[in-house]
Order: sequence, then structure tokens, then C-alpha cells
Amino acid sequence: SPPPSPCSSMVKKWQSLIEAHVDVKTSDGYVMRLFCIGFTKKRPNQLKKTCYANAAQQKSIRKKMREIMSRESTSCELKELVNKFIPEVIGKEIEKACQGIYPMQNVHIRKVKMLKKPKFDLTKLLEAHGDSGPAAAAADTGDKVEVAADADPAARPDRGAVL
Repeated sequence: SPPPSPCSSMVKKWQSLIEAHVDVKTSDGYVMRLFCIGFTKKRPNQLKKTCYANAAQQKSIRKKMREIMSRESTSCELKELVNKFIPEVIGKEIEKACQGIYPMQNVHIRKVKMLKKPKFDLTKLLEAHGDSGPAAAAADTGDKVEVAADADPAARPDRGAVL
């Protein structure tokens, strides 16, 4: 069986789990579906065992999640978006924004699906990899390799000489 997901270890009793998803189009034409997960958190001086957000609070937190995910994603290219996922920038942003509605913890982008790729553009690919087309390939001819004078293949036993 597959290993348990990191999200499953965060799910605990006595707190609300809030999830949201949104479809976004990056500036370079990729259509992605982002899934976000977050949990409510007890206030520092709270004595009550539970920290449940009511339906209206959950609805406004979900709205904020969608708003931030789409704002952060539509303004950048796919490469920049992936770089935002690694340090959890979007999750921290959502956590900060929802603090006024209900304190949140463990807010993460838990999954990203690619729904649509833009049409393949060779020039864009080459410029992304710093290659200036076929001209660069023609210029690279290589250097002449000097062969040692005692390069008799029969004299070297590791090169298939018959002993």
C-alpha cells in the first residue's frame, strides 16, 4: 500500500478542516487546478478544548483561499509558480490573511493538477534553456584529440587483446 500522505498526519480531532480548490491560468498559458488545505487553531489563551469555525467563517476562509491562490498564480509563469510551492509562500500568505476570520495553522497547497498545457512552442523552449538555435550547435565543432604513440591495441590487455 502507498505511504500515508503528509496531510493525513495533520488531521486531528477538535478542529475544523477547511479545503478549497481553484482553476487558474498562469501568464504563460498553463491551466492548473490548485487544492488547498488548512486547519483551525486554538487561540493562545484558549481554555475550550475545541476550535471549530462556523459555516460562515469557513465560507469566508474558503473565499480568501481561492482569492489568494488565483492572485498568486495568474500573475506569474509556471516556473515561478513552482518556486512558490517549494517554500510554501502561498500557504503562509493564506494563513496570514485568514487570521482575522479565524486563526489557522498548517495551511498548504496539497495538490496541483495540470489541466491544460499551452501549444508547444520550440523557440520558447530554446530560449528557456539558453540555446540560441541551430547556429550554436554548428559552432561547436570540438577539439582534435591526440592519440598516444604507444597506443597499440594489442599491447593493452583491457582492450580486447587476445592473450
